Amino acid sequence: MPFQPSRILTLVAAVAAAGLLAFYGWQRMRANESTAGFISGNGRIEATEIDIAARQGGRLLEVLVGEGDFVQAGQVLARMQVDTLNAQRDEARAQHAQALTAVATAQAQVAARESERRSALAQAAARESDLDAARRKLERSQALAAQGMWPQQELDNDRARVQSAQASVTAARAQATATQAAIDAARSQVAGARAAVAALEATQARIAADIADATLKAPRDGRVQFRVAQPGEVVAAGGKVLNMVDLSDVYMAFFVPETVAGRIAIGSEARIVLDAAPQFVIPARVSFVSATAQFTPKTVETASERQKLMFRVKARIAPDLLQKHLTQVKTGLPGVAWIKLDKEREWPAKLELRTGDASAS
Repeated sequence: MPFQPSRILTLVAAVAAAGLLAFYGWQRMRANESTAGFISGNGRIEATEIDIAARQGGRLLEVLVGEGDFVQAGQVLARMQVDTLNAQRDEARAQHAQALTAVATAQAQVAARESERRSALAQAAARESDLDAARRKLERSQALAAQGMWPQQELDNDRARVQSAQASVTAARAQATATQAAIDAARSQVAGARAAVAALEATQARIAADIADATLKAPRDGRVQFRVAQPGEVVAAGGKVLNMVDLSDVYMAFFVPETVAGRIAIGSEARIVLDAAPQFVIPARVSFVSATAQFTPKTVETASERQKLMFRVKARIAPDLLQKHLTQVKTGLPGVAWIKLDKEREWPAKLELRTGDASAS
């Protein structure tokens, strides 16, 4: 049989290809064995976003921070113009002073009406005393007239005095009643004046709150992402001025199939590997598993269709680690998140913690 180099080369190529396939299969088998009991998903680094908005509409006076600046809770970020609010506050203060004067005037009226009532009661008491004296004199006159020892004219005069005294008592009592009504009216004026004072105090408190809200402060530590408005622009009520992220709440959001979603518990260990820094393995914990599926097909009757159900999961990075690398935290970075499903298994070597800290192991 003649020598055929082409057949030998073909045989060698076939053997080499078989060897490569075997090696690739062995590597895949080793990889599958090392990651058995774990689940992974592609996602992006996200953080809680906070919109810094104006509660009242107005003109933006100044913005004190720029994009990318780190801010602390309570730090002043921007200010709105408050000229109109200051004028309203001054007006409310003047009205409040007037209302206090009205209260004092009404209280003086109450005191005057009470004095008049005391005088009227004293007058009524005097008239009642006069009536009592006139009645006793009339009784004596009637006794003497019955014995013929008292002129009829004097008897008639005594009777007239009694009637006049009775009329005086009735008038004095009516005057006392009238003064009581005046007192009640004056006290109502006091109550109304005090209510006006309370309303104006509430108005001042509201204006003070509006002025305080015109100074926009950071609600928590974080980093400014965007300046939405610029100084001089008119911002509507609720209009955004800045957008910031809370760097103490950073996580990777990714999706897992429904076959494993039910096995993931809140607090499960996780590892994050970023595409931009594959040499680091970042520790995390599962903080959220969606209760409803995403990408749900219209029909989910067959087993193959049910495999299309995906559940959103969040793996939250430890806040203490974030604080150590605060300036390096970037949102939007893609990567892979791994979750340990089997608590008894150890993390494979490629997923051992590597955070860049000397204490990490």
